[in-house]
Amino acid sequence: MDLTYTGEEEGFRARLREWLTATLPTLPARPDPLDWPARRAYDCGWQRRLHDAGYADVHWDASPTQRLVFLEETERAGAPYVGANFVGLLHAGPTIAAEGTPEQRERWLPPVLRGDEVWCQGFSEPGAGSDLASLRTRAVRDGDAYVVSGQKIWTSHAEVADWCELLVRTDPGAASRHRGITWLAMPMDAPGITVRPLRTLAGSTEFAEVFLDEVRVPVANRVGEENDGWRVTLVTLSFERGTAFVGEVVACRRLLGELARAARKNGTWDDPVLRRRLGRLSAEFGALWRIVQANVSEAQATGGVPGAGGSVFKLHYSHARQELYEAAAAVLGPDALDLGRDWTLDRLSSLSYTIAAGTSQIQRNIVAERVLGLPKGR
Repeated sequence: MDLTYTGEEEGFRARLREWLTATLPTLPARPDPLDWPARRAYDCGWQRRLHDAGYADVHWDASPTQRLVFLEETERAGAPYVGANFVGLLHAGPTIAAEGTPEQRERWLPPVLRGDEVWCQGFSEPGAGSDLASLRTRAVRDGDAYVVSGQKIWTSHAEVADWCELLVRTDPGAASRHRGITWLAMPMDAPGITVRPLRTLAGSTEFAEVFLDEVRVPVANRVGEENDGWRVTLVTLSFERGTAFVGEVVACRRLLGELARAARKNGTWDDPVLRRRLGRLSAEFGALWRIVQANVSEAQATGGVPGAGGSVFKLHYSHARQELYEAAAAVLGPDALDLGRDWTLDRLSSLSYTIAAGTSQIQRNIVAERVLGLPKGR
Protein backbone atom coordinates (compact mmCIF):
# COMPACT_ATOMS: atom_id res chain seq x y z
CA MET A 1 0.00 0.00 0.00
CA ASP A 2 1.54 3.30 -1.11
CA LEU A 3 0.83 6.19 1.28
CA THR A 4 3.10 8.70 -0.48
CA TYR A 5 2.05 11.41 -2.94
CA THR A 6 3.11 11.51 -6.59
CA GLY A 7 4.74 14.50 -8.25
CA GLU A 8 1.48 15.26 -10.02
CA GLU A 9 -0.42 15.24 -6.73
CA GLU A 10 2.15 17.52 -5.10
CA GLY A 11 1.82 19.87 -8.08
CA PHE A 12 -1.92 19.97 -7.53
CA ARG A 13 -1.26 20.77 -3.86
CA ALA A 14 1.02 23.69 -4.75
CA ARG A 15 -1.49 25.20 -7.21
CA LEU A 16 -4.34 24.83 -4.75
CA ARG A 17 -2.30 26.36 -1.92
CA GLU A 18 -1.47 29.35 -4.11
CA TRP A 19 -5.13 29.86 -5.04
CA LEU A 20 -6.24 29.62 -1.40
CA THR A 21 -3.64 32.18 -0.35
CA ALA A 22 -4.98 34.65 -2.91
CA THR A 23 -8.69 33.91 -2.44
CA LEU A 24 -9.35 33.55 1.28
CA PRO A 25 -8.60 37.21 2.19
CA THR A 26 -11.30 38.32 -0.28
CA LEU A 27 -14.15 36.37 1.35
CA PRO A 28 -16.97 38.22 3.13
CA ALA A 29 -17.42 37.95 6.90
CA ARG A 30 -18.79 34.65 8.11
CA PRO A 31 -22.48 34.80 9.07
CA ASP A 32 -24.07 34.11 12.44
CA PRO A 33 -23.73 30.31 12.96
CA LEU A 34 -27.38 30.18 14.10
CA ASP A 35 -28.70 31.87 10.92
CA TRP A 36 -29.06 28.97 8.49
CA PRO A 37 -30.43 30.91 5.49
CA ALA A 38 -27.41 33.23 5.75
CA ARG A 39 -25.11 30.24 6.21
CA ARG A 40 -26.59 28.60 3.13
CA ALA A 41 -25.88 31.73 1.09
CA TYR A 42 -22.32 31.92 2.42
CA ASP A 43 -21.57 28.22 1.91
CA CYS A 44 -23.03 28.22 -1.60
CA GLY A 45 -21.05 31.36 -2.42
CA TRP A 46 -17.86 29.56 -1.43
CA GLN A 47 -18.86 26.57 -3.53
CA ARG A 48 -19.38 28.89 -6.52
CA ARG A 49 -15.85 30.22 -6.08
CA LEU A 50 -14.52 26.68 -6.06
CA HIS A 51 -16.52 25.94 -9.19
CA ASP A 52 -15.27 28.98 -11.05
CA ALA A 53 -11.67 28.14 -10.12
CA GLY A 54 -12.01 24.56 -11.35
CA TYR A 55 -11.97 22.85 -7.95
CA ALA A 56 -15.67 22.05 -7.48
CA ASP A 57 -15.58 18.59 -9.04
CA VAL A 58 -12.66 17.36 -6.94
CA HIS A 59 -15.10 15.35 -4.79
CA TRP A 60 -16.17 13.19 -7.74
CA ASP A 61 -13.98 13.51 -10.83
CA ALA A 62 -10.58 13.66 -9.13
CA SER A 63 -8.76 10.59 -7.85
CA PRO A 64 -9.37 9.71 -4.17
CA THR A 65 -5.80 10.78 -3.36
CA GLN A 66 -6.23 14.15 -5.07
CA ARG A 67 -9.47 14.57 -3.13
CA LEU A 68 -7.53 13.90 0.06
CA VAL A 69 -4.98 16.57 -0.83
CA PHE A 70 -7.81 19.03 -1.51
CA LEU A 71 -9.45 18.43 1.88
CA GLU A 72 -6.10 18.55 3.66
CA GLU A 73 -5.08 21.87 2.13
CA THR A 74 -8.44 23.65 2.43
CA GLU A 75 -8.69 22.71 6.10
CA ARG A 76 -5.11 23.70 6.88
CA ALA A 77 -5.71 27.08 5.21
CA GLY A 78 -8.83 27.70 7.29
CA ALA A 79 -11.07 27.74 4.21
CA PRO A 80 -14.86 27.60 4.73
CA TYR A 81 -16.29 24.17 5.43
CA VAL A 82 -18.82 22.67 2.99
CA GLY A 83 -21.55 23.49 5.54
CA ALA A 84 -25.01 23.44 3.98
CA ASN A 85 -23.53 21.66 0.95
CA PHE A 86 -22.41 18.71 3.09
CA VAL A 87 -25.08 16.21 2.03
CA GLY A 88 -25.01 17.13 -1.65
CA LEU A 89 -21.24 17.19 -2.01
CA LEU A 90 -20.23 14.33 0.27
CA HIS A 91 -23.26 11.98 0.37
CA ALA A 92 -25.91 12.33 -2.34
CA GLY A 93 -23.59 13.65 -5.04
CA PRO A 94 -21.04 10.82 -4.85
CA THR A 95 -23.89 8.29 -4.66
CA ILE A 96 -25.56 9.67 -7.78
CA ALA A 97 -22.19 9.82 -9.51
CA ALA A 98 -21.63 6.14 -8.70
CA GLU A 99 -25.18 4.76 -9.08
CA GLY A 100 -27.22 7.26 -11.10
CA THR A 101 -28.15 7.18 -14.77
CA PRO A 102 -26.45 9.59 -17.20
CA GLU A 103 -29.61 11.72 -17.16
CA GLN A 104 -29.64 11.84 -13.35
CA ARG A 105 -25.99 12.77 -13.18
CA GLU A 106 -26.55 15.55 -15.72
CA ARG A 107 -29.59 16.89 -13.83
CA TRP A 108 -28.34 16.83 -10.23
CA LEU A 109 -24.57 17.00 -10.15
CA PRO A 110 -23.85 20.34 -11.87
CA PRO A 111 -26.17 22.37 -9.57
CA VAL A 112 -24.50 20.84 -6.51
CA LEU A 113 -21.06 21.65 -7.88
CA ARG A 114 -22.05 25.23 -8.66
CA GLY A 115 -23.66 25.75 -5.24
CA ASP A 116 -27.07 26.30 -6.85
CA GLU A 117 -28.90 23.51 -4.99
CA VAL A 118 -28.64 22.14 -1.46
CA TRP A 119 -29.52 18.60 -0.36
CA CYS A 120 -30.67 17.15 2.96
CA GLN A 121 -30.55 13.57 4.22
CA GLY A 122 -33.85 11.78 4.93
CA PHE A 123 -32.67 8.48 6.41
CA SER A 124 -33.35 8.28 10.17
CA GLU A 125 -36.83 7.89 11.60
CA PRO A 126 -38.19 8.15 15.17
CA GLY A 127 -38.38 4.34 15.34
CA ALA A 128 -35.46 3.57 13.02
CA GLY A 129 -32.34 5.55 13.83
CA SER A 130 -29.41 3.22 14.32
CA ASP A 131 -31.50 0.33 13.02
CA LEU A 132 -31.95 2.04 9.66
CA ALA A 133 -33.20 -1.10 7.91
CA SER A 134 -36.38 -1.05 10.02
CA LEU A 135 -37.58 2.23 8.46
CA ARG A 136 -41.34 2.51 7.92
CA THR A 137 -41.85 5.47 5.59
CA ARG A 138 -43.94 3.98 2.78
CA ALA A 139 -43.83 4.65 -0.95
CA VAL A 140 -46.61 3.23 -3.14
CA ARG A 141 -46.21 3.22 -6.92
CA ASP A 142 -48.94 5.17 -8.71
CA GLY A 143 -48.23 5.37 -12.43
CA ASP A 144 -45.09 7.40 -13.01
CA ALA A 145 -44.78 8.50 -9.36
CA TYR A 146 -44.31 7.13 -5.87
CA VAL A 147 -46.75 8.36 -3.22
CA VAL A 148 -44.73 8.74 -0.02
CA SER A 149 -46.07 8.97 3.54
CA GLY A 150 -44.16 8.83 6.81
CA GLN A 151 -41.81 10.77 9.05
CA LYS A 152 -38.07 11.42 9.12
CA ILE A 153 -35.97 12.86 11.93
CA TRP A 154 -32.48 14.35 12.24
CA THR A 155 -32.84 15.43 8.61
CA SER A 156 -29.67 17.43 8.02
CA HIS A 157 -30.24 20.93 6.53
CA ALA A 158 -33.91 20.26 5.70
CA GLU A 159 -35.01 23.84 6.32
CA VAL A 160 -32.72 25.22 3.59
CA ALA A 161 -32.62 22.23 1.20
CA ASP A 162 -33.89 21.94 -2.36
CA TRP A 163 -33.63 18.13 -2.52
CA CYS A 164 -33.66 15.21 -0.12
CA GLU A 165 -31.90 11.86 -0.44
CA LEU A 166 -34.81 9.80 0.85
CA LEU A 167 -35.06 6.16 1.90
CA VAL A 168 -38.52 4.60 1.63
CA ARG A 169 -40.04 1.15 1.96
CA THR A 170 -41.54 0.04 -1.34
CA ASP A 171 -42.13 -3.63 -0.44
CA PRO A 172 -43.32 -4.01 3.17
CA GLY A 173 -43.80 -7.74 2.63
CA ALA A 174 -40.16 -8.43 1.73
CA ALA A 175 -38.59 -11.43 3.44
CA SER A 176 -35.79 -9.32 4.92
CA ARG A 177 -35.84 -5.81 6.39
CA HIS A 178 -32.91 -4.94 4.13
CA ARG A 179 -34.98 -5.75 1.05
CA GLY A 180 -37.86 -3.69 -0.18
CA ILE A 181 -36.10 -0.33 0.39
CA THR A 182 -35.71 2.28 -2.38
CA TRP A 183 -33.48 5.39 -2.67
CA LEU A 184 -35.32 8.46 -4.00
CA ALA A 185 -34.41 12.06 -4.75
CA MET A 186 -37.33 14.09 -3.39
CA PRO A 187 -37.89 17.79 -4.24
CA MET A 188 -38.36 19.65 -0.97
CA ASP A 189 -40.95 22.01 -2.47
CA ALA A 190 -43.36 19.16 -3.30
CA PRO A 191 -46.86 19.41 -1.75
CA GLY A 192 -47.33 17.39 1.43
CA ILE A 193 -43.93 18.11 3.04
CA THR A 194 -43.79 19.75 6.48
CA VAL A 195 -40.40 20.70 7.99
CA ARG A 196 -40.04 21.37 11.72
CA PRO A 197 -36.51 22.46 12.74
CA LEU A 198 -34.96 20.80 15.79
CA ARG A 199 -32.82 22.96 18.08
CA THR A 200 -29.59 21.35 19.21
CA LEU A 201 -27.81 21.69 22.55
CA ALA A 202 -25.68 24.42 20.96
CA GLY A 203 -28.79 26.35 19.89
CA SER A 204 -28.52 25.74 16.12
CA THR A 205 -31.13 24.14 13.86
CA GLU A 206 -29.18 22.15 11.27
CA PHE A 207 -31.53 19.19 11.87
CA ALA A 208 -35.27 18.90 11.43
CA GLU A 209 -38.25 16.61 11.59
CA VAL A 210 -39.82 16.07 8.18
CA PHE A 211 -43.42 14.89 7.83
CA LEU A 212 -44.51 13.39 4.51
CA ASP A 213 -48.20 13.28 3.67
CA GLU A 214 -48.81 11.58 0.31
CA VAL A 215 -45.90 13.33 -1.36
CA ARG A 216 -45.58 12.46 -5.05
CA VAL A 217 -42.03 11.73 -6.17
CA PRO A 218 -41.43 10.90 -9.84
CA VAL A 219 -40.22 7.36 -10.57
CA ALA A 220 -37.51 9.02 -12.66
CA ASN A 221 -36.06 10.28 -9.35
CA ARG A 222 -35.28 6.76 -8.18
CA VAL A 223 -31.54 6.05 -7.96
CA GLY A 224 -30.93 2.36 -8.55
CA GLU A 225 -33.65 -0.23 -8.99
CA GLU A 226 -36.83 -0.44 -6.96
CA ASN A 227 -36.26 -2.43 -3.74
CA ASP A 228 -32.48 -2.24 -4.25
CA GLY A 229 -32.15 0.83 -2.06
CA TRP A 230 -30.23 -0.86 0.74
CA ARG A 231 -27.32 -1.59 -1.58
CA VAL A 232 -27.39 2.01 -2.84
CA THR A 233 -27.57 3.20 0.77
CA LEU A 234 -24.41 1.28 1.63
CA VAL A 235 -22.67 3.26 -1.10
CA THR A 236 -23.93 6.50 0.50
CA LEU A 237 -22.85 5.38 3.98
CA SER A 238 -19.42 4.32 2.74
CA PHE A 239 -18.81 7.89 1.57
CA GLU A 240 -20.27 9.33 4.78
CA ARG A 241 -18.05 7.18 7.00
CA GLY A 242 -15.04 6.80 4.76
CA THR A 243 -14.15 10.25 3.43
CA ALA A 244 -16.64 12.85 4.68
CA PHE A 245 -14.72 13.47 7.93
CA VAL A 246 -11.27 13.78 6.37
CA GLY A 247 -11.05 17.55 6.69
CA GLU A 248 -12.08 17.31 10.33
CA VAL A 249 -9.09 15.11 11.15
CA VAL A 250 -6.82 17.85 9.83
CA ALA A 251 -8.76 20.38 11.92
CA CYS A 252 -8.36 18.26 15.04
CA ARG A 253 -4.62 17.96 14.52
CA ARG A 254 -4.42 21.74 14.18
CA LEU A 255 -6.52 22.17 17.32
CA LEU A 256 -4.05 20.06 19.29
CA GLY A 257 -1.36 22.60 18.53
CA GLU A 258 -3.66 25.43 19.57
CA LEU A 259 -4.47 23.64 22.84
CA ALA A 260 -0.78 23.16 23.63
CA ARG A 261 -0.11 26.87 23.04
CA ALA A 262 -3.11 27.90 25.15
CA ALA A 263 -2.03 25.54 27.94
CA ARG A 264 1.46 27.05 28.01
CA LYS A 265 -0.06 30.52 28.15
CA ASN A 266 -2.53 29.91 31.02
CA GLY A 267 -0.32 27.58 33.08
CA THR A 268 -2.25 24.30 32.63
CA TRP A 269 0.73 22.94 30.71
CA ASP A 270 2.40 22.41 34.09
CA ASP A 271 -0.02 19.53 34.72
CA PRO A 272 1.77 16.32 33.60
CA VAL A 273 -1.56 14.51 33.24
CA LEU A 274 -2.73 17.08 30.69
CA ARG A 275 0.56 16.88 28.78
CA ARG A 276 0.30 13.11 28.56
CA ARG A 277 -3.31 13.45 27.46
CA LEU A 278 -2.43 15.82 24.64
CA GLY A 279 0.51 13.63 23.62
CA ARG A 280 -1.67 10.54 23.43
CA LEU A 281 -4.29 12.42 21.40
CA SER A 282 -1.58 13.61 19.01
CA ALA A 283 -0.57 9.99 18.44
CA GLU A 284 -4.20 8.94 17.97
CA PHE A 285 -4.94 11.59 15.37
CA GLY A 286 -1.69 10.77 13.62
CA ALA A 287 -2.85 7.16 13.42
CA LEU A 288 -6.29 8.27 12.21
CA TRP A 289 -4.64 10.22 9.40
CA ARG A 290 -2.83 7.05 8.35
CA ILE A 291 -6.16 5.19 8.39
CA VAL A 292 -7.57 7.92 6.14
CA GLN A 293 -4.68 7.45 3.73
CA ALA A 294 -5.15 3.67 3.78
CA ASN A 295 -8.89 4.01 3.08
CA VAL A 296 -8.21 6.42 0.24
CA SER A 297 -5.61 4.05 -1.19
CA GLU A 298 -8.15 1.22 -1.05
CA ALA A 299 -10.83 3.39 -2.69
CA GLN A 300 -8.42 4.28 -5.47
CA ALA A 301 -7.75 0.60 -6.12
CA THR A 302 -11.44 -0.35 -6.12
CA GLY A 303 -12.96 2.37 -8.28
CA GLY A 304 -13.44 5.24 -5.86
CA VAL A 305 -15.97 3.85 -3.34
CA PRO A 306 -14.62 3.52 0.23
CA GLY A 307 -14.87 0.08 1.83
CA ALA A 308 -15.72 -1.21 5.31
CA GLY A 309 -12.51 0.38 6.57
CA GLY A 310 -14.53 3.57 6.76
CA SER A 311 -16.33 2.12 9.76
CA VAL A 312 -13.00 1.46 11.49
CA PHE A 313 -12.10 5.09 10.97
CA LYS A 314 -15.50 6.50 11.95
CA LEU A 315 -15.66 4.44 15.16
CA HIS A 316 -12.25 5.53 16.39
CA TYR A 317 -12.56 9.11 15.19
CA SER A 318 -15.88 9.70 16.99
CA HIS A 319 -14.41 8.81 20.37
CA ALA A 320 -11.09 10.56 19.75
CA ARG A 321 -12.91 13.78 18.84
CA GLN A 322 -14.93 13.67 22.04
CA GLU A 323 -11.75 13.09 24.06
CA LEU A 324 -10.07 16.01 22.27
CA TYR A 325 -12.77 18.46 23.30
CA GLU A 326 -12.78 17.14 26.85
CA ALA A 327 -9.07 17.98 26.86
CA ALA A 328 -9.98 21.43 25.52
CA ALA A 329 -12.35 21.85 28.47
CA ALA A 330 -9.49 20.95 30.84
CA VAL A 331 -7.34 23.66 29.26
CA LEU A 332 -10.13 26.25 29.43
CA GLY A 333 -11.09 25.42 33.01
CA PRO A 334 -14.18 27.37 34.15
CA ASP A 335 -14.24 29.19 30.80
CA ALA A 336 -15.37 25.89 29.23
CA LEU A 337 -18.89 26.88 30.33
CA ASP A 338 -18.77 30.11 28.31
CA LEU A 339 -20.51 29.57 24.96
CA GLY A 340 -18.68 32.60 23.59
CA ARG A 341 -15.24 31.00 24.01
CA ASP A 342 -13.43 29.09 21.30
CA TRP A 343 -14.01 25.33 21.32
CA THR A 344 -17.07 25.39 23.62
CA LEU A 345 -19.69 24.99 20.89
CA ASP A 346 -17.49 22.43 19.15
CA ARG A 347 -17.33 20.48 22.38
CA LEU A 348 -21.13 20.35 22.55
CA SER A 349 -21.26 19.30 18.90
CA SER A 350 -18.73 16.51 19.51
CA LEU A 351 -21.21 14.75 21.79
CA SER A 352 -23.22 13.77 18.70
CA TYR A 353 -20.38 12.06 16.86
CA THR A 354 -20.86 8.65 18.47
CA ILE A 355 -24.45 8.76 17.14
CA ALA A 356 -24.24 10.63 13.82
CA ALA A 357 -23.47 8.68 10.61
CA GLY A 358 -24.19 5.40 12.40
CA THR A 359 -23.79 4.85 16.14
CA SER A 360 -20.60 3.39 17.57
CA GLN A 361 -22.53 0.18 18.32
CA ILE A 362 -23.47 -0.15 14.64
CA GLN A 363 -19.88 0.54 13.58
CA ARG A 364 -18.62 -2.21 15.91
CA ASN A 365 -21.05 -4.65 14.33
CA ILE A 366 -19.85 -3.71 10.84
CA VAL A 367 -16.20 -4.05 11.83
CA ALA A 368 -16.87 -7.40 13.50
CA GLU A 369 -18.80 -8.87 10.57
CA ARG A 370 -17.19 -7.31 7.49
CA VAL A 371 -13.62 -6.72 8.62
CA LEU A 372 -12.99 -9.46 11.19
CA GLY A 373 -15.36 -12.01 9.65
CA LEU A 374 -17.12 -12.80 12.92
CA PRO A 375 -20.59 -14.40 12.82
CA LYS A 376 -23.67 -12.23 13.20
CA GLY A 377 -25.31 -12.15 16.61
CA ARG A 378 -28.58 -13.96 17.07
